[in-house]
Amino acid sequence: MSKKRILIIDDDPRNIFALTATLRAKSFDCVSKQRAQDALDLLATDERIDAVLIDMMMPEMDGYEAIPRIKNLPNREDIPIFSVTAQAMVGDREKCLRAGATEYISKPIDVDRLLALLSTI
Repeated sequence: MSKKRILIIDDDPRNIFALTATLRAKSFDCVSKQRAQDALDLLATDERIDAVLIDMMMPEMDGYEAIPRIKNLPNREDIPIFSVTAQAMVGDREKCLRAGATEYISKPIDVDRLLALLSTI
């Protein structure tokens, strides 16, 4: 069985580095984009992506705008999208889910919880 391929969308290269290192250590394959539009361009292709981790607060296009756009791509309606955000206030999880996220995880990331979520893909 091939490794699950995760697309990480985050404008902070440090977050991309940390997530990639963590996921690769657990046998995931990772690809990353620092802009939501670049991620949309990639997802519009036939590139194999098994799940998306998306930062909700990014310049230009945030996760709240990007998630519905991803879900509207013909080949990506059912892709699992996990919102990753430093916002951990009451109602933030629900806001992410309303935008179309499969699930929500707050920063700093609980690695065990992230791996449990990714084990469902």
